[in-house]
Amino acid sequence: MNKILLLSGLCVMLAFTFPTSDSMRVVDLAGKQILVYTTADSTDYRMSQTATLQFSDFGQPFETQPCVFVDPTKTFQTFLGIGGAITDASAETFAKLPKDKQQEVLQQYFDKENGIGYSLLRTNIHSCDFSSGSYTYVNDGDAELKTFDIAHDEQYRLPFIKQAIAAAGGQIPLYVSPWSPPAWMKDNNSMLQGGKLKPEFFQSWANYYVKYIKALEKSGIPVWGLSVQNEPMAKQTWESCIFTAEEERDFIKNYLGPTLYKSGLKNKKLIAWDHNRDLIYQRASTILSDPAAAKYVWGIGFHWYEDWTGGGEIFDNVRRVSESFPNTNLIFTEGCVERFNMPQINDWKWGEDYGRAMINDFNNGTVGWTDWNILLDERGGPNHVGNFCFAPLHADTKSGKLYYMNSFYYIGHFSKYIKPGARRIVSSTSRGHLLTTAFLNPDGQIVVVVMNQGKEKIPYRLWIAGKAAEVTSLPHSIQTLVVK
Repeated sequence: MNKILLLSGLCVMLAFTFPTSDSMRVVDLAGKQILVYTTADSTDYRMSQTATLQFSDFGQPFETQPCVFVDPTKTFQTFLGIGGAITDASAETFAKLPKDKQQEVLQQYFDKENGIGYSLLRTNIHSCDFSSGSYTYVNDGDAELKTFDIAHDEQYRLPFIKQAIAAAGGQIPLYVSPWSPPAWMKDNNSMLQGGKLKPEFFQSWANYYVKYIKALEKSGIPVWGLSVQNEPMAKQTWESCIFTAEEERDFIKNYLGPTLYKSGLKNKKLIAWDHNRDLIYQRASTILSDPAAAKYVWGIGFHWYEDWTGGGEIFDNVRRVSESFPNTNLIFTEGCVERFNMPQINDWKWGEDYGRAMINDFNNGTVGWTDWNILLDERGGPNHVGNFCFAPLHADTKSGKLYYMNSFYYIGHFSKYIKPGARRIVSSTSRGHLLTTAFLNPDGQIVVVVMNQGKEKIPYRLWIAGKAAEVTSLPHSIQTLVVK
């Protein structure tokens, strides 16, 4: 049974005005409620409703009263969605589960009422590391792509994607990403270990994206967008391919962009970079400063693995792109906790890694956020090069048991309550241990996320134009406050 928390102390500040068709109006807070949902370490709270609050009069807060300030009159980027990737590994693991557990996975991820309401999907164009082996959709040497066939994916991946779309209510934006061209198109004659696309195959490779998108749509899976290349500056032991910034720019403007347009796929959202925050500004500026390339680019995608390679979490780099290229979207396209180790599956730090990244990325202008594999097995795979990783949900394929990491709930504090089409609004905090972001949903509800990274309980006030409600943030917790 959920417990109602004893609430006192701190403040979150909201200036509560909304645009109407002809003027700005102040929303009357009389009768408004604040529903508080909490996930906290050392408790049973997992997205549990822990309080229903009312506003009361409260004037100027003192500096001794911790506060999070939110102003809905200042709006920023429009929210696209939050989701994850259905890889071969996810699909193969899903297929090994009993039917009731499969339905649990679908409901928990995609149901808007009974799950965390994922509203975005990514999948791989032929094989990646999270496949059971390397494969492509064409025979070797077939530059004209006459043998193109996605039959490989029809066994596991496409059925899972279709069930996910159905569980999400019949539609969900899906974007597709390649890890490597076929080996014979590359100068190292391998899909692995980096290498580069040979110039004589630039057009064939551009045609390959079109073939894949049209094959998916023929199978009944709509495609919303695509990225140019997963991690184009990483030479990996798995499928990988190197594009410098100039090479990616020129491939977009001379081949991929024009080919999408000529093939009737002008509406597909093209994402450049699709790699870490560390080099994001250099890549974005090189591509977006060239109008001939920029006209094809919907957004810049990024990952978080610079933290694992010693660069740290460089959140400001995302803001630099947002400030410099305000008409280009930013989307987080991949992140996971690497080096899977089952005894560490319940470590609380994993959820906090997600919460901290999501709050900072959204506050720096990101419109969508995509986790990596939505489901992996008891080894953190399958993965054909042993690159085993964590996912928010793991399955023991022998017993059928599902393991929910706390990262699942941390993601859910955003994905369940922030709706596609929401606008980010100003949200700031007066305490370093508290992180916050906030959105104005299309229906007028305010959604405020507050994360406590510290070891101490912090009382605070949700403050709106002279009225406040007292809340308590538990140690190592995340809360979503819905004002309705």
